Formats: sequence, C-alpha cells, structure tokens
Amino acid sequence: MRIISGEFGGRHLLAVPGNKTRPTTDKIKENLFNIIGPYFSGGRVLDLFAGTGGLGIEAVSRGMDQAVLVDRQGAAIKVITRNVAVTKAPSRFTIVHSTAAAYLKRAAGHMQFDLVFLDPPYAKQQIVDTIKQLAQAKMLAPGAQIIAETDTQVTYPVVPQFSLTRQVAYGITELAIFQYEGE
Repeated sequence: MRIISGEFGGRHLLAVPGNKTRPTTDKIKENLFNIIGPYFSGGRVLDLFAGTGGLGIEAVSRGMDQAVLVDRQGAAIKVITRNVAVTKAPSRFTIVHSTAAAYLKRAAGHMQFDLVFLDPPYAKQQIVDTIKQLAQAKMLAPGAQIIAETDTQVTYPVVPQFSLTRQVAYGITELAIFQYEGE
C-alpha cells in the first residue's frame, strides 16, 4: 500500500494488523482519484472510517489543505499516526480516536468539509444515515463530494439535498459518489 500521487507520492503506508480493517486497494484508490480529482486546489477532507488513513492522506497529497482522520480502533489510530508521520507534514492532519457517530455529534457546526470518505465495515453500512447526519450537522461545504465504499449489494434511495452522480464496481467493492446540493 502506498501514496499514489502528488506531494507525498510513492511513500509506503502501513496496514492495520488483523482483519478488522479492509484498506482500499491501490488500484481502487487510483481509479477513485481519477474520477473525483485527480488533484485539488485546497479544501478539507474528512475520512470518517479511516482505517489506515490512506484515503485522507492521498487527498492531502493531491492538494487538499487539511484532513481529519477518524477511527474507533486503537490499532488503527496507531497505524494512522505512523502513516501521517511518513508525510512529514503532520500539521495538515487531525487524528481522532472516536466512533463516527460520536465524532459527528461532537464536531457538528464546527467545521465544513469539501470531500468526505465513508468506508465503514461492510456489515455495518449506514451510508444514507451518515450522509443525512453530515448535512444536518452543517458539516458539508456547498458542492461537497461524498464517496462511499461499500459492497455491491447496497442500493441507495433518493437522498434529499444530494445527487448520486456515479457508481462504479470493482469486484465485490462499489464506489458511490454523492454531490451535496444543499445550502
């Protein structure tokens, strides 16, 4: 696993030991950023189920100003901390040891994000509820993109204030890209 492109491109990232996380593969990560970017001119990114922190780190490497990396597992937080150290730019990252729900409650109204990654454990997917919480908490900048990584069995209802702009499957993994149309 590595940072694919940008300022930190080519640097290797650690994986979380065990099977409680499922890191996004380099192939999927590269395809994702080709769809949504591939580069950015500033902004904030939230990686809500960060695991290794790879998606948020990649976004900062490609031009986002700042990333908030949230995970509930202590082992993941240790790996994220080490992976952020690889960038040699730790001030551009905030690492939060918390559940997604607790973070959203605590951070409501304090910060807005231009890009949000949602890659929860496949068995515990609550993508639509999380998207609605982000909007209700006023944590999304106008036009923000939300990328959900799920298994291919997920279907999405119409979500007010959001459009589902693209869905792409890679084996058992599917990426869904939502655009925030509120405010």
